[in-house]
Amino acid sequence: MSHAYQLKWCFIMIMILSGGTILMRLNDFNIHNFRAFLEYFSMVSATIFCSWMTHGYLRLHEPQGVSKQLRPIVRIAAAMLAAFGLNYLSVIMTPHQYMFPDLVFRHTYADFLRLLIGAFFVSMICHIVWSSLTVSIMLQKAQLENEHLKQAHLRAQLLSLQQQISPHFLFNSLSTLKHIAHDKGTKDFVVQLSHVYRYLLSINEHQVTKLADELNFIDSYLYILYQRFEGDLKVQINIPERYYNYLIPPLAIQLLIENAIKHNALSPELPLLIDIFIENETLTVRNTLQPKKFPVESTRLGLQNINERFLLLFDKQITIENTTESFTVHLPVISHDRYYH
Repeated sequence: MSHAYQLKWCFIMIMILSGGTILMRLNDFNIHNFRAFLEYFSMVSATIFCSWMTHGYLRLHEPQGVSKQLRPIVRIAAAMLAAFGLNYLSVIMTPHQYMFPDLVFRHTYADFLRLLIGAFFVSMICHIVWSSLTVSIMLQKAQLENEHLKQAHLRAQLLSLQQQISPHFLFNSLSTLKHIAHDKGTKDFVVQLSHVYRYLLSINEHQVTKLADELNFIDSYLYILYQRFEGDLKVQINIPERYYNYLIPPLAIQLLIENAIKHNALSPELPLLIDIFIENETLTVRNTLQPKKFPVESTRLGLQNINERFLLLFDKQITIENTTESFTVHLPVISHDRYYH
């Protein structure tokens, strides 16, 4: 609660405002009106605390049905009324001998106006401080997320480099092999493998990629898998063309395909079926569930890595559905304009 309501700043405000008003009345201090000073300090402190907590509560529990533009006005008005009510109860319940003469409440229009204006200024000061704290917290959060994203990207680059042995040399060697190979099947395989390596080399410089580029890479990747598994694997891709410019973290789809192959049995009699399609503005990858007889131990680091990238890049999380018949992962996609604006 202390962190959520930023009580440290509330107490700082109490010490500054309450202490400041007390200092302004030091000329009137004597041993006989010490109780009046104590009462006045308590009343101002309680007013600030009440207003501060009202602002904090309404920030943590945003009122439903109120537009974003009107919410600050609602918070200011609610905190002002709460402070006014507390002040009113204080001045009518406190004996006059324990109050400064100019603060004695006589139920006149001027007295009501004085309490209302005081409550308004306290509410406004609380609003300004709360807004400053919120902006500061948002900036710190954005900086922290950017730093995490940079670190995750650097880790991904390092891992990619660690898993490659002279990738440019290998890519050039594949190009040479394509020219010296005479068999058409071999040539086609080398061409698709070259496409895969070209994509892997290019994505190190980018945190997101167009869905069209990712799907072109997946076509080449699937060509290689089909040569390996023949009829044991069947992948159906159905992505409307209007989504081709949408953005996605590189290799997200490839990791899900690899994950499906890793944990499921494949055979000509029972091929692994993988469907890739758009559903409810998310890219869905669904595979039939046919576990291996000797399951591979899962660390779930692959799915965790994908989720962290989506969270850092798009502020959205992936969703997973695991049934007795299928395993489904929904990947949020975001348009180019939304991401860069």
